[in-house]
Amino acid sequence: MDTKVKICGLTTPETIKAAAEAGVTYVGFNFFAKSPRYAAPDLARALALDTPVGVAKVGLVVNADDAFLDHLTDTVPLDMIQLHGKETPERVAEVRARYGLPVIKAIGIATAEDAKQIDVYGQVADQLLVDAKAPKDSVLPGGNGLAFDWQLINRKFWPKPWMLAGGLTPENVGLAVQMTGARQVDTASGVESAPGVKDPDLMRAFITAAREKPAPKL
Repeated sequence: MDTKVKICGLTTPETIKAAAEAGVTYVGFNFFAKSPRYAAPDLARALALDTPVGVAKVGLVVNADDAFLDHLTDTVPLDMIQLHGKETPERVAEVRARYGLPVIKAIGIATAEDAKQIDVYGQVADQLLVDAKAPKDSVLPGGNGLAFDWQLINRKFWPKPWMLAGGLTPENVGLAVQMTGARQVDTASGVESAPGVKDPDLMRAFITAAREKPAPKL
């Protein structure tokens, strides 16, 4: 089965086109204002309307209230909402019920204790995204280019479909898929030439590397 790829933080029509042509499954629009990948709702609307049919449009928000989400979903034709803050399981369920869209819940992983959240949020979210836990002094909840110990998510049973994120690049994504068994991967900073600037060549290389079959063991 081909690995599904999500590229998050797209901000230009050119990178939307390049990602789609490379075979991306999901494109992500970042609505966290402090991020270098931030897209205002009006810009994201234009980008979403430019996104080819068959590519899922995901809106990333951080601890967003109903007023913000009401405006966002009225403005941008999203297919999924990604909650990337400290949303409780109850809040995940509320968002899912209120907007009628599938919800991805991001979980920051640094320790085995963090990994226990997989089963908690797996009861309420449609998909899970496991990411490296942001450093305490970071203003960004994700997109920091950090990896985590993949052994922490070495498990046979997942309650819901999941994506692997956290420091993935064209150089390491193949190994990540091989080690974790991930069927879906997500990247933002790993395909950028500068913060917030997506590189079409890196995006193509990432998607190719994510889908390459591992070499047989001798």
